[in-house]
Amino acid sequence: MAVAPHFLASRAAIDVLREGGNAIEAMVSAAATIAMVYPHMTGLGGDAFWLIHEPGQEPVAIDACGGAAAGASPSFYARLGLDSIPVRGPLAVNTVAGTVSGWERALALSKQRWDGRMPLSRLFADAIHHGEQGVAVTGSQMRSTRTKQTELECQPGFREHFLVDGATPKEGSLFFQSKMAATLRHLSHAGLDDFYRGELAQTIAADLAACGSPLVLADLNGYRAELTQPLALEHTLGKLYNLPPPTQGLVSLMILGILDRMGLSQMEPDSADYVHCVVEATKQAFKVRDAYITDPRDMRIDAQACLQPGFLNPLAKAIDLDLALPWGKGRGPGDTVWMGVMDSQGRAVSFIQSIYHEFGSGVVLEQSGLNWQNRGCSFSLQKGALNELKPGRKPFHTLNPALARLHDGRVMVYGTMGGDGQPQTQAAVFTRAIVYGQSLQQAVTAPRWLLGRTWGQSSDSLKLEARFSSEVVQSLRQRGHQIEILHDFDEAMGHAGAIIRHPHGMLEGASDPRSDGGVACF
Repeated sequence: MAVAPHFLASRAAIDVLREGGNAIEAMVSAAATIAMVYPHMTGLGGDAFWLIHEPGQEPVAIDACGGAAAGASPSFYARLGLDSIPVRGPLAVNTVAGTVSGWERALALSKQRWDGRMPLSRLFADAIHHGEQGVAVTGSQMRSTRTKQTELECQPGFREHFLVDGATPKEGSLFFQSKMAATLRHLSHAGLDDFYRGELAQTIAADLAACGSPLVLADLNGYRAELTQPLALEHTLGKLYNLPPPTQGLVSLMILGILDRMGLSQMEPDSADYVHCVVEATKQAFKVRDAYITDPRDMRIDAQACLQPGFLNPLAKAIDLDLALPWGKGRGPGDTVWMGVMDSQGRAVSFIQSIYHEFGSGVVLEQSGLNWQNRGCSFSLQKGALNELKPGRKPFHTLNPALARLHDGRVMVYGTMGGDGQPQTQAAVFTRAIVYGQSLQQAVTAPRWLLGRTWGQSSDSLKLEARFSSEVVQSLRQRGHQIEILHDFDEAMGHAGAIIRHPHGMLEGASDPRSDGGVACF
C-alpha cells in the first residue's frame, strides 16, 4: 500500500511494489514522481527525512537536511546591507539540498538489508514520463502559482519554468518539466552521487554562481545524508517514533506524551474538551521547541530526555482544562509532502520531502530545471540566536515523519505537510484512530484545527475548519482561544495521510480530501 498527496505518486510506488520492489524503492519512485506532479510543494532542490521500519528490528532514520553554505554568514549578508535573510531569491539559496543524497542513502540500505535490486532507470521512469509528456495542473498548483506569482515571477527561472506566456497555468492544462526529466535521466545513468560530486554538480554550481547564491561546488562536494537514531516515546498504547533535531519530531512526540497523561479517552472525540487539550499540549511542546531545538550539534538539552515521565508530567499538570494559556509567535507555514509505503513483508517507510515555502526560493536553475529550497531563510542573523546562521549549520525543520508500533501488533506510518500544523495534525490523526478507534479515513477527514500562522497570514490564532459545531466553537472562545473559522476542507490544515498494518496482515490506508492524493494498493 502507498499513500501520497498526489495520486500519481501513489500509483508510481504501487507499480514498483507490484514488480517486486521493496518499500524503500517504492518510496524513491514516489518521491521523484511527486517532484514532477506537485512542483509547488516539493522537488529535488529541497531536504527530506526518512523513518524506516522492518519487522523485528528497531526503526532507523535518515537525516537528509543540507547545511548552510561555507560562505553564508551574518557578515556576508551585512556586506550587502541586509539585517535578515531574504525569503525568496538567490540570497535565500544558502543551504545544500539534501533530498537526493537521502534517496542514495535509503537505496544503499535497501540493497544491504532488503536485497533491493531495482535500477534508478525504473524508479525514475514514471517521473521522467510525466516531465516529458506533461501532467495536468492541479487546483492546488494553480492557486499557489496565482497567489505567489507577483512575489516570484522576478526570480531567476521562475517565469520560464512555472508560468505559461507570463500567466498562471490553468487547472487541467498540461504542465511540462523537460529539464527536470533530463536531470533524472542523467542521474539514472550517472548515479545519485553525481548530484553532489559529478557532472551535474558542476552545472548546479555554475547556475548557482550565475544567479548570485552563496552556495558553491565545495558545499555540494562535502555533503552526505546521515543515518540517525529516531526519537522514541513510550506511550500507553505502544512505542511511537519520530525524527530528532533539527526537526520538530520532538514536538510531535511530546504532544502525544502529554495527552497520554490527560485522560483523553474519557473525553468525547472532536469535542471542545478534546480540541482544547490538544491545543494546550501543543503550546507546552512549542515552548520547548522554541527554546531549544536547533542543529543537533548545538542542542543544549537531550531531546530523548524530554520524552521521559519526569519531563512530561509537569507539562501535563500545567494545563488548565478551563482556560487557554497565552500563545505567542509560531514558526509559520511550510510546503511539504508526506508519503507512506508498506510492502508485503511488513516493511514500512514514513517519508517527508520539502522545499519549505511554496516554490521554495523561487529560483529555478537554468541547466537542470531544479527549483531550489529557501529553508535557510529561517536562520537568524542575530548573534547568539538559537538558530543563528553559521557555515555548515543545519536549519530548523518543521518536517517530521511519524511511525507507531502498537502493543496490539499494529504498525502505523502517518504524517502531513503544514509547518506549525504538522505535529498538531499528527496528534489529531493518531488520537482519533488509535485512542478513539475511529477508522483511519475518518481520522484524516474529520475537521481539523491549526494553532499558529499559515500561508500569507500573520495571525497566530486558533484556526478551525467550519465543520466544527457552533457549540464547540463557542466553548473554545469561552476558554480564551482566539478563533478564526476557515473553509470546510481547508488546504491550510495540511495534506495528511496514514497506513496501518493490522496483525493479520490487512492494510488500512487514508488520504486527505484536502489534497489531490489517494491510497493505492494491491
